[in-house]
Amino acid sequence: MLINQTIDKFRAMRLPAMAAEYIRQLEMPGMDALDYDERVGMMADAEWLSRENNRIHKLTKAASLRYPAACFADIDYRPSRKIDRAYIARLSDFTWAKEARNIVITGCTGTGKTWLACAFGAEACRAGLKVYYYRVTRLINEMAAEYAAGSLIKLLSKLKKADILILDDWGLTSFNPTESRFLLEAIDDRYNESSLIISTQLPVAKWHGLFEDLTIADATLDRIVHGSHRFDLHGPSLRSVVDSYPGGSA
Repeated sequence: MLINQTIDKFRAMRLPAMAAEYIRQLEMPGMDALDYDERVGMMADAEWLSRENNRIHKLTKAASLRYPAACFADIDYRPSRKIDRAYIARLSDFTWAKEARNIVITGCTGTGKTWLACAFGAEACRAGLKVYYYRVTRLINEMAAEYAAGSLIKLLSKLKKADILILDDWGLTSFNPTESRFLLEAIDDRYNESSLIISTQLPVAKWHGLFEDLTIADATLDRIVHGSHRFDLHGPSLRSVVDSYPGGSA
């Protein structure tokens, strides 16, 4: 009876993993050979690990990454791609995100830009950072809809809370003055406070021509490009590999 009461109390206190570990220890032969501190420590570890996994799962789900299983361990470092392994290692502690610096990933179609951006995003979630992923056209459309509904400030507030905002497929189309202002609003909110990851086929030198309003172009690009980390991906298309399974290496 006392055992059942203890289990119920664990669950009532929202300690389900600790309850499950307690039950496992009761059913596991040989547990009596362990001392009290070891068994309590195992229950605490089980609860901590469960909560950590739940937290990472929630962050990853909220990020809506195209490749949520992407990770640094699966990066393809073949020489033709010109990805510096040491550079990735230096960025893997996410100091750059804590310093509100950006990452810009350029390269031709199929070279793994989106996958690499998602690898940074997924690893950031595992490090406890809040991430949001958007294709640029979809974000602009969402901002336009929220603006029409009079609730753009709510979306901007959501975006601002992200430690890292990933903008994928930057520059597939040009930006009219209204779209430019939407982007500037989202990017200016993050300036010197949180980070961007931008992936694009278009070299940075050609970004200015995307904007019909050159004044907004200057303001927007200054906030993105200055002090950013750069990757320029090369090599043959990896799209068939990356799209064949969710965590595909790239």
